[in-house]
Amino acid sequence: PRSAPALSPQVGSYLDISHESLSLFRLLEPRIEILVLGTGDRVERLHPDLLKHMRACGVAVEVQDTANACATFNFLMSERRLTAAGLIPP
Repeated sequence: PRSAPALSPQVGSYLDISHESLSLFRLLEPRIEILVLGTGDRVERLHPDLLKHMRACGVAVEVQDTANACATFNFLMSERRLTAAGLIPP
């Protein structure tokens, strides 16, 4: 399987992450299995409805600080998983 490219949603902070900002990840082809979100310097809690909606669309979401999100994304890519990343700079 092929992996999706790393993409960075155009948001200023984790507070800007919304259904709309995540919509691109639901449209990627091939369809991704895992979305790794890096929320900056620290792990931030996202609204549970956002995560539930993504799961309902068949996309698991991992939320981590950006440094760990990069490492997780690279690991998933090395396993040839269908993954994408949304990264907010620290």
